[in-house]
Amino acid sequence: MQWAWPNEMTERQPRPRRSFIFTPGLRPDMYPKALASGADIVCVELEDGIAPKDKAAARRCALALFEQPQSDDGVERIVRINSMRERFGIEDVQTILAAETPPPALMMPKVRTPDEVVQLDDLLTEAGHDTFLHVIIETNEGLEAAYDIARCSERIAALFFGGVDMSAELRCKNAWQPLLYARSRVVHAAASAGLDAIDVPYLDLEDPQGMCEAAELARDLGFVGKGAVHPRQIAALNEVFTPSEDQIARARQIIVEFEAADTGLVVIDGKLIEKPVLREMYRIVAIAERLAVN
Repeated sequence: MQWAWPNEMTERQPRPRRSFIFTPGLRPDMYPKALASGADIVCVELEDGIAPKDKAAARRCALALFEQPQSDDGVERIVRINSMRERFGIEDVQTILAAETPPPALMMPKVRTPDEVVQLDDLLTEAGHDTFLHVIIETNEGLEAAYDIARCSERIAALFFGGVDMSAELRCKNAWQPLLYARSRVVHAAASAGLDAIDVPYLDLEDPQGMCEAAELARDLGFVGKGAVHPRQIAALNEVFTPSEDQIARARQIIVEFEAADTGLVVIDGKLIEKPVLREMYRIVAIAERLAVN
């Protein structure tokens, strides 16, 4: 049985975003490996990972990818552009607007205000591009405005937490506890607009246990996925953020009970369940079905 969102929740269909990985825009030979890595999101990098002298070449390589039909493999393809407050970002956007086959989604780094997102939204609309946006919250200004940023455009699909830049801006250690407040602000902003929140990659490749613990903390806080710095981290991340069989069964039960009762609350196994819980239940079931988890 295929579950559908209720009418009031049709604005954004859920999809798995348990893991993401970057692939350098300058290395199109690495694109296939990234797409086959098992990550739910593959992001072609044009920003921090590309030297200024290579920006134009990386941009050409990234956009060339989308000139060819893409496989229906369930992998979400994104291009991370440069900041729109910088020359390279403006050049990225100009090239994308002129493209006949633009990327299906763009990642916006170092966003500070909703105006940046609205401007890009307007430009994409004018060009006739059905391109989604993924916004990184990694600046003090962006953190302060996160709630308004999350709600400023219907193109936004997810908020990403940029922990490395954020820790530098906050002058704090890049660790879980010092960044808990900032992470919580991002989760709150994303939830207010029905968006996914995705956590920063775990940088220590030689500490798989630490990565899993950080992923579990992020999941329990409200993030739906986390970045990887290497393909060997992806399987563990996917496992952490995949709903369990018990979670899926309970979500289906709650949906059935609510639809049968047609009220704002039901009692299941002696526990009161109110209607706002339904959004998360539909998300769990829809993602489980997309992943073919029974």
